[in-house]
Amino acid sequence: MIDDNQILHKPFSASINISKIEYPVSFQFKIGTFANDFIATDASGRTIAFVRQKMFKFKDAIMIYSDESKTELLYQINADKWIDFNASYSFSDGNDIPLGSVGRKGMKSLWKASYQIFDASKVSEFNVREENPWAKVFDALLSEVPFLGLFTGYFFHPKYTVANEKGVLVARLSKESSFFGRKFRLDKLEDLEPAQSERIILGLMMMVLLERRRG
Repeated sequence: MIDDNQILHKPFSASINISKIEYPVSFQFKIGTFANDFIATDASGRTIAFVRQKMFKFKDAIMIYSDESKTELLYQINADKWIDFNASYSFSDGNDIPLGSVGRKGMKSLWKASYQIFDASKVSEFNVREENPWAKVFDALLSEVPFLGLFTGYFFHPKYTVANEKGVLVARLSKESSFFGRKFRLDKLEDLEPAQSERIILGLMMMVLLERRRG
């Protein structure tokens, strides 16, 4: 079995082929595992990434592979500090070349999720906002009720919009109805440059993991 640390010592140059992605993209969390993993697939059913969050780390460390075999590392996402509310998370490819970052927008995120996605030069490029924070609150509360918690995925569906610096909505991430586990759908609303689409996908992958931790 290949270990994560062994893989990190190999050279990589692969990345998600953004031009071939068919939207919408789905993020499906794995159930019945201790790790915080999910699979990203496009509309054709093709796996475009397998996302694994390393456990028991003082700093968040996310490894993004081409599939569940974990033989091809596409990206890494690393926190800039120990687990903290104001941490930001930097993206790099398999060769450690910086691609951009995502971070929470300070106190705004205490109640309503609000994030910024930056390019490799740390210039703010996109804003991610939660449309209706009450949907997430009720979703989390219902999940704790015996029996009813099994059906929480069918009642409330948090949604997150992605807008450029001019306020134009370019993408939307929505939680979908599901009996077990968690499933999110990413819709592209405007045409974007491949590098921008790549940063949005990586930023939302990290955001989903952070928001899942919050409830």
